[in-house]
Amino acid sequence: MNIYVSNLSYSTTSESLQELFAEYGEITSSKVITDRETGKSRGFGFVEMSDDTEGQRAINELNETEFEGKTITVTVARPKTERSSGGYNNDRGGSGNRGGYNRRPY
Repeated sequence: MNIYVSNLSYSTTSESLQELFAEYGEITSSKVITDRETGKSRGFGFVEMSDDTEGQRAINELNETEFEGKTITVTVARPKTERSSGGYNNDRGGSGNRGGYNRRPY
């Protein structure tokens, strides 16, 4: 089971997150997500547990509890969705302008 943990302290590490969840069962991975440019925590992470029953128990018991000075939120992680490559979704055609037409005055 993949578990999403948010509102983490910026000092939380993947190791301390793993230690928190280890009491509930076998952890296959734990990761605090960091900013690519600065390397600093983004305040959320993921824990993967091998057993769904143990994972659900961890969610039930740890959600809305204090960890390292912050009240954390613990939920089942949603599956990762595909993101388009680029800023503007250009499914409507055109050259990237909203609505697919040129808005420059003539």
